[in-house]
Amino acid sequence: MPEAVRIQQEDFSQDEEIAALKLSSQRMGGIATFIGCARDFSEGRSVSEISFEAYGSMALAEMHKLRAEAIARFGLLDARIVHRVTTVRAGDNIVFIAAGAEHRAPAFEACRWMIDELKQRVPIWKKEITAQGDSWVTPHP
Repeated sequence: MPEAVRIQQEDFSQDEEIAALKLSSQRMGGIATFIGCARDFSEGRSVSEISFEAYGSMALAEMHKLRAEAIARFGLLDARIVHRVTTVRAGDNIVFIAAGAEHRAPAFEACRWMIDELKQRVPIWKKEITAQGDSWVTPHP
């Protein structure tokens, strides 16, 4: 099974990620997932591609910290975070977040918290490629 927290170029399989999550506990009664996908439109412009870059070791360390915090904060049984660092086109997968808990409420809450925190804390940047030129999306960390 792949690691629970990863940065990778290739696409991920939500089915494989969920199967790996389920293996961690038979008490899991609720799994909430989030998949971020590339859009073809942003801020009034058509987007042909989005390129993602990361400060690799720092981004991965922060993602591991984020997972551990979510497990502790929401009482999760397990969690998974996968982010792609590559160039994607509209409809392609970018990020996968999953939270597994005994009940649905903490799974939903943790899943939303993890993606919101990831976008704020993890040093991954995106550049939108448009007919008008390339532009980096407002950076966060």
